[in-house]
Amino acid sequence: MTTDRAPVGVPFRFARWLLVRSAGALFVLWAVATLTFFAIRLIPGDPAEAILGGPGSQASDEALAAVRAEYGLDQPLAVQYLAALGRLATGDLGTSYSLRTSVSTLLAEQLPGTMLLAALSLSVAWMLALALATWSTRGGRVPAAVGAGLEVVAAALPHFWIAIVLILVFSTGLGWFPPISTAGPAGLVLPVVTLALPLAGFLGSIMRESLLDALEAPFALSARARGESELGVRLVHALRHAALPAIGLSGWAFGFLISGAVVVETIFARPGLGRTLLTAVTARDIPLVIGVVLVVAAAYIVLTVLTDAASRLADPRLRAA
Repeated sequence: MTTDRAPVGVPFRFARWLLVRSAGALFVLWAVATLTFFAIRLIPGDPAEAILGGPGSQASDEALAAVRAEYGLDQPLAVQYLAALGRLATGDLGTSYSLRTSVSTLLAEQLPGTMLLAALSLSVAWMLALALATWSTRGGRVPAAVGAGLEVVAAALPHFWIAIVLILVFSTGLGWFPPISTAGPAGLVLPVVTLALPLAGFLGSIMRESLLDALEAPFALSARARGESELGVRLVHALRHAALPAIGLSGWAFGFLISGAVVVETIFARPGLGRTLLTAVTARDIPLVIGVVLVVAAAYIVLTVLTDAASRLADPRLRAA
């Protein structure tokens, strides 16, 4: 009986897990769209003026009334909200007020640049965090103190300050990299380092504590008793367990990088979702703001599911559960 039911139970549990995840994703997207819709309305100004070019356009009252009627801005706020949800439910993100272009087209153009920037920054942050955690736990008070200090300082540094210092040193002073993001690989170096440093400090602190615990765990003591070298214990056994908390936080790290991209893409004049979002908020471009936020939220959900799967692959205890 047990062997007959086991294969049936696994697909059922997976289907239930997938259903719960899907329902949670839909709820998050609805909440994000709702909060964004009402938050952008709290910004002072008339959306009709934004459609006609902003307050400086000096649009007539007749033109403003025509625009409000065309876009449904003369309807009650609740009616506008339901209409916006209806369009989003069909996959229609609308047309940008300020750029007069489909929001889907704009997002398709800006998304790859930001995803590349976030992926490279996350990879660099992981490498720096692993290197710092491994070096600071090799023994001795000096490496531990220096490693802890570097982690705290790096995690506390704001992105705009890092960007300014990097531009002054490596662009203005040494001339190694361009001050603005260009199409080549050299234009990615300073933006990637700017985003990666604070995240590396945070991940490094978590990895260092987990690595210290793993090195004193029973499986590490057993490996040493079998004659395995200290380097082998670290690389084969301890580092995998030390990386588990950081893997679980990679979804949060992605959101951290996207929020930082708003500052970094603006400073380095790099096209992307962050810079597009800042411009859209300034122009009260409601469809574009909602579109950018929804895409970021969807990417965050997908990455969270992937990190959950990666944690299960790396931790046998989660696979057994």
